[in-house]
Amino acid sequence: MFRNYFLITLRNIFKNGFYSFINITGLAIGIACSLLILLWVSDETSYDKFIPKSDRIYQVWTNAEFNGEINSWISVPQPTYEAMKVADNNIVNATISDWGGDQLLTVGDNRLMKRGFRVGSEFLEMFEFPLVSGSATTVLDDPTSIVISQELATMLFGEDDPINQVIRLNDESEMKVTGVLNNIPKNSSFQFDFLVSWQYYLQTSNWVLESKDNWGNSSFQVFVELDDQSNHSKVEDVVRPMLTENGEDDMPKEIFLYPMERWRLFSTFDNGKEEGGMNDYVQLFSIIAIFIIVIACINFMNLATARSERRAKEVGIRKSIGSKRYELIMQFMGESIFISLLAYLVAILFTQLLLPFYNDLVDKQLFIDYTSSQFIIYSLLIILITGVVSGSYPALYLSSFQPVKVLKGKVSTGKNGSLPRKVLVTIQFSFSILLIIGTLVILQQIDMVRNRELGYDQKKLITIRYTEEIEKNYDVLKTELLRSGAISSMTRSNSDITSINSNNFLGWPGKPEDERVIFTTVATEYDYAKTMGIKMLMGRDFSEDFKSDTAAIIINKAALELMDLEDPIGTELDLWGDKRPLIGVIDDVLMGSLYREVKPMFMILNPNWVGSVTIRLQGDVAEALAEVESKFNVYNSAYPFEYTFVDDDFAEKFKTINMTSTLASLFATLTIIITGLGLFGLAAFTAEQRTKEIGVRKVLGASVSSLISLISKDFSKLVIVSFIISSPLAWWLLNMYLERYPIRIDIDWWIFPLTGVVSLLFALIIVVTQVFRAAKANPVTSLRSE
Repeated sequence: MFRNYFLITLRNIFKNGFYSFINITGLAIGIACSLLILLWVSDETSYDKFIPKSDRIYQVWTNAEFNGEINSWISVPQPTYEAMKVADNNIVNATISDWGGDQLLTVGDNRLMKRGFRVGSEFLEMFEFPLVSGSATTVLDDPTSIVISQELATMLFGEDDPINQVIRLNDESEMKVTGVLNNIPKNSSFQFDFLVSWQYYLQTSNWVLESKDNWGNSSFQVFVELDDQSNHSKVEDVVRPMLTENGEDDMPKEIFLYPMERWRLFSTFDNGKEEGGMNDYVQLFSIIAIFIIVIACINFMNLATARSERRAKEVGIRKSIGSKRYELIMQFMGESIFISLLAYLVAILFTQLLLPFYNDLVDKQLFIDYTSSQFIIYSLLIILITGVVSGSYPALYLSSFQPVKVLKGKVSTGKNGSLPRKVLVTIQFSFSILLIIGTLVILQQIDMVRNRELGYDQKKLITIRYTEEIEKNYDVLKTELLRSGAISSMTRSNSDITSINSNNFLGWPGKPEDERVIFTTVATEYDYAKTMGIKMLMGRDFSEDFKSDTAAIIINKAALELMDLEDPIGTELDLWGDKRPLIGVIDDVLMGSLYREVKPMFMILNPNWVGSVTIRLQGDVAEALAEVESKFNVYNSAYPFEYTFVDDDFAEKFKTINMTSTLASLFATLTIIITGLGLFGLAAFTAEQRTKEIGVRKVLGASVSSLISLISKDFSKLVIVSFIISSPLAWWLLNMYLERYPIRIDIDWWIFPLTGVVSLLFALIIVVTQVFRAAKANPVTSLRSE
């Protein structure tokens, strides 16, 4: 019996090659899209899952309430590290870390800038990154120890055993390799090439040593490990008042423990509560994957039921010779599952061909593990679910035919026979219109943010990491570069222009006692505004002509508006208990989040608090860079010359949103293609089914245009109904989506009619091409059998 069913299935596939091609191709594209999306979703949801204790590790965060809102931040004071170890018996361990960054590693003539962290000795014991060599409990005990990845070990030592080898760190310290790590997986929240001891950091950085017992300097990351996940709330209740108990009572502050399992997907907070993060995109693309599969299944159901009359006699004969209805259902369901299997195999081929391009787009290294049990289970499920869902209605519909009527040729779908197909087509176009509108609005939101006024000039602006050598030679380096004509200006500061590294409180005359405002803090020296191209609105910039500028302060426009000072220049502002004269007001500079208003900011003159050098090139960029490199090779010779263009750093802010918008656009387009493919097949069959009707109408004098209009209006109605359904839904969903952004667009009304017109034209073009062919045919041919 099964052999007979299989042969019938193959015969039907080849006999109806055109419609089989549409069915298999549509399903294959839908499954391939879903596979690609689910690979990305699987990677995003797998972050840190490889760490054995991921369900028991937490990061210590701070909630601080001021001005009626709760602000959440990831940094805490250094003493929190030791305090956590004794705070509660359910805390198994605690460790500390800096924020990581590129540092110079030198072995002989081999100089590499690699990313590393300074961490507590408990770090590897807690996080259990697998070690190839060394013990997690001891490798970081010595202040001069360094643990490196296998990849870095190969770069520095080739095939030699790296253990006990010496690496020079930042051209100032000799570090001994005590451990080698497996290469860190890409789906790890921590990305690094090496680790050094926290004790080394204390010995080499005065400010870190001075902060060891300072509860007022929240500049560090602290992590804790609990004995059991169920004790989270209990421990949090114990540690919550730790800051206020240690004198940090200038405002309501509380510590909370944020679970590692949520770091990747839920990292954004608003007023002390999780607002979202990557999980928003995971949910979005999961929904899109479901939409695409559903639309592909709808195509199958539409074409299968539309062609039901072609198999009506087969059903009648089978029933008349004793076939039960459940046997017919099993036959047609089996055909559907077989077609789903073929589509799945084609989808796997599509996916493999597209993966290299897809990986470039999403900046990942995704692959299909054909040997994994998850892949096998997923494959079986997708084949069965797709086959059953897409074949259920056709199977039930075909098996319901009555043999007497079928064999007498009286099978007629009737006026309501096509209703299910109309409903399905309407659902398809509703999804497509929804995705089109959503994509257009998201792209508008991104363009609006991208075109925001920056407040500075990005052109020919580069940043270079600050080093000890640059500090020693800064003045002569700046003088020689200016004299060479390769640059027009140069400055140094505690952070790049595209990021915020420090926030502090500032007082001003007339400030309400209970008002607490966080100000972005920029520590810099001379020529900052000139180098960045920032407009000076009032007063002046820091100048070497004024020795008193070391105690002066400059604010931005947002800060001036907040303070509401009538005559600001010369006003004394309160910073860290000292009075500082206000000497200038600069324009607002977009340094932080692209989707939020510019925060109040102040600048102070402090050349000792520096993290980067910013240079404005002039003339030919290539020639200017060559000259800058030659000078840095002389005055910063221990370090390889590495720089970044500011506009590239700024573009990095758009990396995630650009990727997600590109994916949304891509999958929305593919959804439309799948919808169009199904509509193409349905229109072709409709035209074929009504060939005789068209022939009769032509004989009676109907024109080609009137025949096209007759058939096209049915499909036009479906698109219009889809538009009416999806437009208000899109408006509601998109307004909910945009509410998360303080800086956002107003949805333009014209997007909706434009999308409706484009969707209607798209459908009409597909339908008209098929109807036109039938309308142009010779009616004698179609009526010959009558």
